[in-house]
Amino acid sequence: MNIFVAGMMMETNAFSAIPCTRDSFVNPMYYRPERTGPDPEPAAYDQFGYRTFLRLARERGYRAHASLHAFAEPAAPCRQEDYEGLRDEILTDLRAAMPVDMVLLMLHGAQMAHGYDDCEGDIIEKVREIVGPDVFIGVELDLHGNVTARMAEASNALVACLLYPHTDFDERGEQLFDLGERFVRGEIRTRNHIQRVPMLGLFYTTLPQMEAVNAAVLAAERQEGIHSVSLMHGFPWADHPEVGAAVVVVAEPGQADAPGLACDLGRRFFAAREETRSLRKPIDTILDEIAASSAAGPFVIADVADNAGGGAGADSTFILRRLIERGVEDAALAMIWDPIAVDFAHQAGIGNRLNLRLGGKTGPFAGLPVDGEATVIALADDIEQEDPAGGLMFGIGRAALLRIGGVEVVINSVRQQVYDPVCLTALGVDLSAARIIVVKSTQHFYERFAPLAAKIYYCETPGSLTLDFDPARYKRLQRPIWPIDADAAPA
Repeated sequence: MNIFVAGMMMETNAFSAIPCTRDSFVNPMYYRPERTGPDPEPAAYDQFGYRTFLRLARERGYRAHASLHAFAEPAAPCRQEDYEGLRDEILTDLRAAMPVDMVLLMLHGAQMAHGYDDCEGDIIEKVREIVGPDVFIGVELDLHGNVTARMAEASNALVACLLYPHTDFDERGEQLFDLGERFVRGEIRTRNHIQRVPMLGLFYTTLPQMEAVNAAVLAAERQEGIHSVSLMHGFPWADHPEVGAAVVVVAEPGQADAPGLACDLGRRFFAAREETRSLRKPIDTILDEIAASSAAGPFVIADVADNAGGGAGADSTFILRRLIERGVEDAALAMIWDPIAVDFAHQAGIGNRLNLRLGGKTGPFAGLPVDGEATVIALADDIEQEDPAGGLMFGIGRAALLRIGGVEVVINSVRQQVYDPVCLTALGVDLSAARIIVVKSTQHFYERFAPLAAKIYYCETPGSLTLDFDPARYKRLQRPIWPIDADAAPA
């Protein structure tokens, strides 16, 4: 069996101020084999579901043609020529690998470029043009994808991760591989069914209602003729008519129950819509609760609206400003993306003070800069943090630990969300002595920080990823949709 494997992942925030170019994809998750062939280099096994496809092909004795894998931190729509260049590299490799029995793609589901609302749909359609109507095309997605009709019609199976944080990419990749294998052997046929769920938001699968919805998904997958079910949470900071949540059921073409199953799961999903949103609190409410608590801490506060992993600038100052204004002591905050401030800190040196303008540089959703005196506590050039979802190591760039009032602040030069406490501890922060730890992340911090937290708070600010969606920002959103429209309801 000849299998072609490729991947491109980028979550696009239509409202982000951060440009996306080809250079945005050249990072620890960029992999470009020198040639396609049956024995890809070991580096290929470090890329989410992409590594799963290659590993299984090798273990089962199949010929794997490994093409490009590229990942970029979420940002604004990619420059058109750069997206087309990466896409065309994949297509060129596919033509060289033909004939193939199966194509497996690791895509995101919410990638946009200038001139393209739906990069995934574009890629899958062009792959279909090359391989013809009978070759299996399987696509693994991030659950934050905005699944489209083009994606569903051009592929044989769309399978997304089920967990947020995304710790099950490999497991779901194995499921997709098995479906493709059975398809090629003629044991099954497949069809994608999409049921729209009219809501925008974030939905933490660590919470009870969403755990129950996922349990219903797993139960549905055990039904005869149902091959896979995915809850697409959607990425609400995109702007095109197919943005929002959905249910994808991969079933036998003659499975009459598939549409009804998708509708039922969509209604269950919609019923859990308030669970995550209700967790978010203003910073002063959180600080009042912590002040009243007799627990020693640490209390972890997630700065959910300034997550680089959603296209935010990671330089907002809303929480830092209130910590300083309220005279909070024993607090640590990570990470503010401010390469200029990092450079100044390195020039000043450890133990020295400098008058600094910090953060607030990427636009109004970052707030105003914080101006004041900072003491340089520690400096570093080589800290790496691990992403629990894929086990990948990401360097945070040049970094510095500053003390501003009673707050220790990590600043860094590579825009990135917080995954791992090492971005604090490697600079000497004693987390056991901190009463408050602020992390710029929406949920991927959870795996590593939950075990050490007395309590986790999710802080709502006016940052880029606020759940207070302003309909005036959207030009092509399909309405009605919750929470903008009170009358939104699933089919």
